[in-house]
Amino acid sequence: MSQNEQRRAPLANGMPMLGLGTWQNDDAAQCAESVRTALEAGYRHIDTAQAYGNEEAVGRGIEEADVPREDVFLATKVWIENLAHDDVISTTEESLENLGVDSVDLLYVHWPAGEYDAEETLSALQQLREDGLIDDIGVSNFEPRHLDEARDVLGEDPFANQVELHPLLPQEELREYAEGRDLELVGYSPLARGEVFDVPEIQAVAEKHGVSEAQVSLAWVREKGVTAIPKATSESHIVDNFESLAVDLDDEDVAKIDGSDARERQVDPGFAPWN
Repeated sequence: MSQNEQRRAPLANGMPMLGLGTWQNDDAAQCAESVRTALEAGYRHIDTAQAYGNEEAVGRGIEEADVPREDVFLATKVWIENLAHDDVISTTEESLENLGVDSVDLLYVHWPAGEYDAEETLSALQQLREDGLIDDIGVSNFEPRHLDEARDVLGEDPFANQVELHPLLPQEELREYAEGRDLELVGYSPLARGEVFDVPEIQAVAEKHGVSEAQVSLAWVREKGVTAIPKATSESHIVDNFESLAVDLDDEDVAKIDGSDARERQVDPGFAPWN
């Protein structure tokens, strides 16, 4: 553990490129414990959302960890029912209260769906930033057309676009879009809900390096210039994912994984913009 504590994730515009995802981590005691464990293992990026129902537990985990709040990059997301201008403001204030913090580093629009209106929604996020309640504006599950619209409204690129991204869903179009822009990509479900464990090319690279398939997949995401936020609850998985920072893939490894024909999206709600 002490070796992990000395290691730090590389930064993307000040955002640690490995974080702890908390989706479906809705047992309050377990969620708080996993956040505390992750921070004390070396993580400095925690991701949650209004829809996860665990912001209070996440905040408790941050408070209980032996890590100063100012060292933690904290992100949450506004749910699709709360995206009208005034609802963005009021529910974000509730999120901050639940998290027990004065501000978050990054606030995302969770999906371009429901009550989302680019002008109304994004102007509310701008107001929150001006008021010092959020540091940066993010979007999630946006396609290039939504990103173009957001840029027009904001007068700048959003700080980040959080999307499902892993070797089975490489998101080439969105990665190409982000290149040369002030836009970071954050990949959720970077282990494809465990599907990466059964990909022969990933298994071969893992065996070559003597590491887990999870570590290879997370290293692959980082090699693509993308921040990964794998969900984990047990200490063993939290630590195993963090140790991916020590895995350096060579060009041959990346090409082998890229050459896999395994493709599968894991998160596909009916209101998704691609449906």
